[in-house]
Amino acid sequence: MARYKIGYRTLKTAIGTAAAIIIAQFFGLNFYASAGIITILCIQSSKKKSLKTAYARFVACILGIGFSFIFFEGIAYHPLVIGLLLLLFIPVTVLFKVSEGVVTSSVIILHIYSGHQITAGIVLNEVSLIVIGIGTALLVNLYMPSLDSKLKQYQVEIEKNFRKIFEEMVSYLRTNESRWMGNEITETAGLLEEAKSLAFRNVENHFLRSENYFYHYFQIREKQFEIIERVLPIVTSIEPLVKQRYMIADFLEVVSSSIHPGNTAQQLLMRLYELQDQFKNEPLPETREEFEARAQLFQLIKEMEQYLLIKKALKVESKGISNPSF
Repeated sequence: MARYKIGYRTLKTAIGTAAAIIIAQFFGLNFYASAGIITILCIQSSKKKSLKTAYARFVACILGIGFSFIFFEGIAYHPLVIGLLLLLFIPVTVLFKVSEGVVTSSVIILHIYSGHQITAGIVLNEVSLIVIGIGTALLVNLYMPSLDSKLKQYQVEIEKNFRKIFEEMVSYLRTNESRWMGNEITETAGLLEEAKSLAFRNVENHFLRSENYFYHYFQIREKQFEIIERVLPIVTSIEPLVKQRYMIADFLEVVSSSIHPGNTAQQLLMRLYELQDQFKNEPLPETREEFEARAQLFQLIKEMEQYLLIKKALKVESKGISNPSF
């Protein structure tokens, strides 16, 4: 039997809806259940998104009240007038970039239509429903569970896959043979996509900062992964077992073992530059095949240089978390 699990958003929606209806009913508002509907519509997956949605719905509702007065009092309380009103109202919400509030404001418009009149009391009732519904949603959405543990798990999985990929490249350079199926490539691509999405949601849960450690971390990993994808075909296309293959293999082995917290790219860059100097001092290739192999190995070195330089190009602020490995 599948395990039934209630998410935080579901729990907040249930609590918020009930609270909004109780408050609206306590104050004796007409259509008090609508406060619960507004709360449901305003609860989002992040704090920033919730605030943005709340703003859009509030503005749209106020516009809806204004349109109701103009159309219902100015023309008539008739179903055809509702259609005409929405025909003009929806483009206006798009113009003001508050189209998310069309559904909520339509509820308010239909309340006014049901009453067949607009008075100060009716306007106050509708505004109160809006404030209670939106306010309750914002209050319950103040609590967002920490995503750090999930993000750290993604970090661990991605680093493990990076190590595996480098280990397979090292093995192929030394033996010119491989039984590796390459599952880590597709798996890493998926992990990076999921991790970046979750990290962005984590950023959206902080009002006072637009960036964080994990979001930058996965950006860097994504760029490094693009380089790995370019390096793999180079590695597999080097045919002759020239001795420079073993030198590159030794370096990639060090890179693989250095994928752990606390590592710095500078040390690896220095070692790479030393390797590059060694290549320059080697005797010129004697055959065409050896020349092509050396050229591909030189290209591989250039790609690995970019791999290591990415850390410098994108500054990462750890925010109290151990520095990432690159």
